[in-house]
Amino acid sequence: MNKNVLLVLSTLFVFSTSFSQSDRWQQRVKYTMNIDMNVIANQFSGKQKLEYWNNSPDTLYRVFYHLYFNAFQPNSMMDMRSRELGKNLNGNRKDWDARVKDRIQNLKPDEIGYQKILSLKMNGRIQQYWLHETILEVQLDRPILPKSKVVFDMEFEAQVPLQIRRSGRDNPSTKVRYSMSQWYPKLCEYDYEGWHPTPYIAREFYGIWGDYDIKISIDRNYILGGTGYLQNANQIGYGYETPGTKINQPVGEKLTWHFVAPNVHDFMWAADPGFKHLTKKINDTLSLHLLYKPNANNAQEWESILDKAVIVLPFIEKTFGAYTYRQYSFIHGGDGGMEYPMATLLASPGAWLHEWMHNWYQGILGTNESLYGWMDEGFTSYAEDRVTAWLENNPQFAYEGNYSGYFNLTKSGKEEPLSTHADHFNSNYAYGLASYSKGAVFLEQLGYILGASVRDKLLLEYYRQWRFKHPNVNDFIRVAEKVSSMKLDWYKEYWVNSTKTIDYSIDSLWEEGGKTKIRIKRNGAMPMPIDFQLSFKDGSKELHYIPMYLMFGEKPAENNSIPRIVYESWKWTHPIYIIETQKKLTDIQFAEIDPSQRMADVERKNNKLELKW
Repeated sequence: MNKNVLLVLSTLFVFSTSFSQSDRWQQRVKYTMNIDMNVIANQFSGKQKLEYWNNSPDTLYRVFYHLYFNAFQPNSMMDMRSRELGKNLNGNRKDWDARVKDRIQNLKPDEIGYQKILSLKMNGRIQQYWLHETILEVQLDRPILPKSKVVFDMEFEAQVPLQIRRSGRDNPSTKVRYSMSQWYPKLCEYDYEGWHPTPYIAREFYGIWGDYDIKISIDRNYILGGTGYLQNANQIGYGYETPGTKINQPVGEKLTWHFVAPNVHDFMWAADPGFKHLTKKINDTLSLHLLYKPNANNAQEWESILDKAVIVLPFIEKTFGAYTYRQYSFIHGGDGGMEYPMATLLASPGAWLHEWMHNWYQGILGTNESLYGWMDEGFTSYAEDRVTAWLENNPQFAYEGNYSGYFNLTKSGKEEPLSTHADHFNSNYAYGLASYSKGAVFLEQLGYILGASVRDKLLLEYYRQWRFKHPNVNDFIRVAEKVSSMKLDWYKEYWVNSTKTIDYSIDSLWEEGGKTKIRIKRNGAMPMPIDFQLSFKDGSKELHYIPMYLMFGEKPAENNSIPRIVYESWKWTHPIYIIETQKKLTDIQFAEIDPSQRMADVERKNNKLELKW
């Protein structure tokens, strides 16, 4: 992209985000960095120019930076937290992250990670700062006034740690030399809740929208991939060049890779001399890239990613919203799968779809993952399952695993509310099942409450209204209420802010006054609307629908082939509810609560009754 065009677009975005959101301003950044990489010492030096727009109504007297690599030192907060959690057991298994364990405490001086600040200036003036391990606190000599811009200039040096968590060098399983995520001094987010100087303990991330202009000088044998568009592709080559163009690499031991990434909240790259680079152009506006280290057993699985991505993209965009960038890269590296804007790191090809879907719920929507990790991981897991079910034409596949995970969590006694900060869960076990499984169930169960078609309209409207705006759970619920014409704050309070569970049962059936009556009982503490289906001997069915009082509305009929009877709403204070049918008791063959099994009832055995006459 032409630099002048990029500058105009960037400026327009700053003003549009500033003035289009009267109730939710956002800060804005532009990073310009020059990085010189030493692949022998595994160290690099950097010069960073950071333009910072204070779009807030507040005067800022200090700022904070993330220095993520400092977590990879013995006795760091990440090290101690991992070792402490390892003292807890899930059955006979230690609760620590298997990728971290106690590895950090064993790192040698040339294996640790660090980021050292050599100088820091604001508008040309030297600033005073203090290091708090993975957080740099800067006391400004002059405050940053509301609606103003300042420029920070920083010189720093860093050492890339051995691969332990997400980023690092010389991964023992992937054999990738460099997975460069959380690799540069990154300004912390300041939003309507204040500063977010979240230390790097385990998870998750939150960043400021902005533009990145990055030059990386590295040994000429290395092949790079990552966030951003390569500006000097015809000088670099390695599969990035325009087809048919003669590559004109400059002389010298190093090549300088120049990337530009507009409107992203982070920048990741990876590098290895053995990368194989493939591209697939989907249309005039989007190209996919794949960089991986081939061996005799995995080439076909890796390369199938691009083919499958082309197949599923139309369904993804129809269901979840348009992909907004001109490029996406699937890159071998990391320690499992980890998402970044415009790219993902993959230790193996199997996680490609989950990580790609993160670019909707993390890359484009950009929720604060530390506070709402489930809105990223859970929504992404839901999207992954739904796309997989479509790709494999197997709707039954979709959500069984996440419901099962949630049920296991409720039985474990270790469940904590989804509102728990991602780093503050008492166990990795509880965080994982809550954020991924319970978060995914949130959306599928919402389809039960609203109706699947209404939920799908909600997902697109949520994306449309909140892309590039850091939404939170209240923002999502308000969009849901407007789309559905229902009240849904109760759903947030029960499902997100508590660990109360759902349990309904069929209590009894009897005939009275020429009608059959059925009593339904609420055993759990969380109230829900009820779909109750009766199946009769003659093959006919009836659906009895009971809205929940706090909804102040009802979902539309989802299956017009079955007659639906709508009742007065069930008050959450009342434990029982009685419905009736004109059919005789002996005509009933099956009675079932929630035949779709989308309601996360923790005891489903008492939901269905077969009557054998």
